[in-house]
Amino acid sequence: MAVKKGEAYVLGLDYGSDSCRAVLIDASDGSEAGGGVMYYPRWAKGLYCDPAANQFRQHPRDYIDTLEGTVKEALAKAGKDVAAKIKGIAIDTTGSTPCAVDATGTPLAMLDEFAENPSAMFVLWKDHTAIAEAAKINKLAKTWGGEDYTKYEGGTYSTEWFWSKILRVFAEDKKVAEKTVSVLEHCDWMTALLTGTRDIASIKHSRCAMGHKAMWHADFGGYPSEDFLSRLDPRLVAIRKSLGTQTYTSDQSAGGLSQEWASRLGLPAGIPVAMGAYDAHMGAVGGGVREGWLIRVMGTSTCDVIVAPKPSGGEKLVNGICGQVDGSVVPGMLGYEAGQSAFGDVYAWFKKLIMWPIDALLPNIEGIDAATKEKIAKELSKKAIPELEKTAAAIDPASTGITALDWLNGRRTPDANQLLKGAISGLTLGSDAPRVYRALAEATAFGARAIVERFREEGVAIEGIIGVGGVARKSPFVMQIIADVLNMPISVPAGDQPVALGAAIFAAVVAGIYADIPTAQKAICSPIEKTYTPKAREVEIYNKLYAEYRKLGAFVEKN
Repeated sequence: MAVKKGEAYVLGLDYGSDSCRAVLIDASDGSEAGGGVMYYPRWAKGLYCDPAANQFRQHPRDYIDTLEGTVKEALAKAGKDVAAKIKGIAIDTTGSTPCAVDATGTPLAMLDEFAENPSAMFVLWKDHTAIAEAAKINKLAKTWGGEDYTKYEGGTYSTEWFWSKILRVFAEDKKVAEKTVSVLEHCDWMTALLTGTRDIASIKHSRCAMGHKAMWHADFGGYPSEDFLSRLDPRLVAIRKSLGTQTYTSDQSAGGLSQEWASRLGLPAGIPVAMGAYDAHMGAVGGGVREGWLIRVMGTSTCDVIVAPKPSGGEKLVNGICGQVDGSVVPGMLGYEAGQSAFGDVYAWFKKLIMWPIDALLPNIEGIDAATKEKIAKELSKKAIPELEKTAAAIDPASTGITALDWLNGRRTPDANQLLKGAISGLTLGSDAPRVYRALAEATAFGARAIVERFREEGVAIEGIIGVGGVARKSPFVMQIIADVLNMPISVPAGDQPVALGAAIFAAVVAGIYADIPTAQKAICSPIEKTYTPKAREVEIYNKLYAEYRKLGAFVEKN
């Protein structure tokens, strides 16, 4: 259907690791009418997390608070007449971020008896407490004599994923395990919440989430067999039954917006809510994904997403990635996912490291009033990374002698291994902060190259690369290094919220404004803002340094 400017709007909601973002998009041309951003209140205080133990949990009330806060902020900025013209909603979330729920689909942390229990909360994607559980799944998959249910997941099941985390929660807390009726991914809980679906049997499950992280595949008739799951833990059989056998792509509706949430948000009741998906996959759509183009969604971690036509015969298995799923990105095409467990988090770690004296010592220094101390801390925090990048950019990459690994949060791909740690070699008494920071930035680029090389080795053609997300738009320093390391141009679209924009594209399709995702992309996607082109000298240098990265990685992995 043709749509005129100002006639129809769609709402995209993007739940990231730290915050929720809402954008109201004019469906005619992709222009933003209003937006809102809100950080998770409890998460911001560090509640329910233990970074030393790799435990990262989020309270469902953080998601509800930010849902209301961001949508109301976006509507206030858009103006009074926009709300009545909103035609559809779509939501993306991090993942795998599952939570134990009761028979009504209510997260157990919403019940009084579990209100402060981390085991009853959403287990964030980067929670790596389930290392032993993932190892158990992988061992069984390779040795039990039946179907290898990891084969469409890159051949290795990760501690970051659905079944590993369920096993971990059950091992952590017997009371939570006894109360659990099912387990919902964050994206599926959000659509159930907004549509008022309060029966676990009626809740629809995301093809993107369950295909990439829960070993769902049409060839299996759904999820791994009862026999397989019972060998891991008999309690998983009931979870499997609660999930049904069907999954849904995000161009399909999860239902209409309930009267309760229409009133709470100030939106029209009954407008379609699209099936949810993961942030990287909707972000890839918002970034302009199409056949042969790798979209790097670059934030605290990265997800590298590419699509290809479905083969006429059986699927060719791509080893070492985060899964290949029919329709997980663009309906009708195979979606392939890879990524790095730490990307922006690597830079944030180094910033925290060098900011230690400010955080630990400045509050106790006498002779400076509290307001001045706060101003100093804020200014230094604000300027630390930009100044590091400015100085590091002037350093000849051939001169530092420092090699680093980007595995500070384990390795997602190629070949998931969350036991791996980061490393830095070649340090001397002349290795200052900018040189170390440059080595860390190069390490994240080398990690990206390993992913690109694996895709190509496995027969997935890459014609071009597009970078989206915070790092892509905020750090020319990092983007140029990646272009040099990959020896490929990297394009960056305009727009501050490409992931939420991707959600809005799905909202436009589910609302019937556009017939399919490619058609909606043509109208709504942002134009390319900048392209980083490889520099011949740096390409030659980085070819040699990449060999050093691989050598260090092999040593660390072996030992």
